[in-house]
Amino acid sequence: MTSPVQRLFDTCKEVFAAGGPDIVPPAEDVERVKAALDDMKPEDVGLKPDTPYCHIMAADRLPIVARLDLHECDKFSIVIFCLPASSVIPLHNHPGMTVFSKLLFGTMHIKSYDWMVDGSSGTSAVLGNPQIQPSGARLAKVKVNSEFTAPCETSILYPANGGNMHCFTAVTACAVLDVLGPPYCKPEGRHCAYYRDLPFTSFSDAADEASSSSMPEEEREGYAWLQEVPEDFRVVRFPHEGPTIRKDN
Repeated sequence: MTSPVQRLFDTCKEVFAAGGPDIVPPAEDVERVKAALDDMKPEDVGLKPDTPYCHIMAADRLPIVARLDLHECDKFSIVIFCLPASSVIPLHNHPGMTVFSKLLFGTMHIKSYDWMVDGSSGTSAVLGNPQIQPSGARLAKVKVNSEFTAPCETSILYPANGGNMHCFTAVTACAVLDVLGPPYCKPEGRHCAYYRDLPFTSFSDAADEASSSSMPEEEREGYAWLQEVPEDFRVVRFPHEGPTIRKDN
């Protein structure tokens, strides 16, 4: 029988064969990858909740995220991130990429954003403001701001929507399996940028507009300004010791 991880690889190989930056696979192919991931269990990739990878601490006692690479080529990558409790994968983007994330075990808080662009749906108070500040901060809309506990469905983000910028915070020790198509590639301009999110009213024009329009507080919380920051994220790579993938078939 074909193992679940082999089935995932074979599916991705077919789905992303003709892919590239900003090319979203057809809906039926997106569903094929999602279905393969929805059925994945920790044991299918050789993990369990008490895996040491989810309990790595630095000398300063800060938790360290472990990365296990299952596969990477110029079309797609399959990777697992193991997060100790309270660890964070900071807010970051996925330029030109379609990304599938499957929480294998544990509880994780996910907050994600999409850029606001001309013609986006929203209140006049939001669209009436400059969408890029002189500081470089850019207006974004919250897509997801919730906790997820495994087992749960695979989440999907796209190049321009679905929560392309997201942050993972481990409520408990957890592991997430990601499929990225295509993967990051600095020479091709797909580098991972990190951001800090600032409240919508951080800038005077936004605050004044919201005040004058009586924009409710809860509605303001649905928007933020994202400002790029230098990369400051510790991750340690480990070899994947789970089921092997036949890549020559």
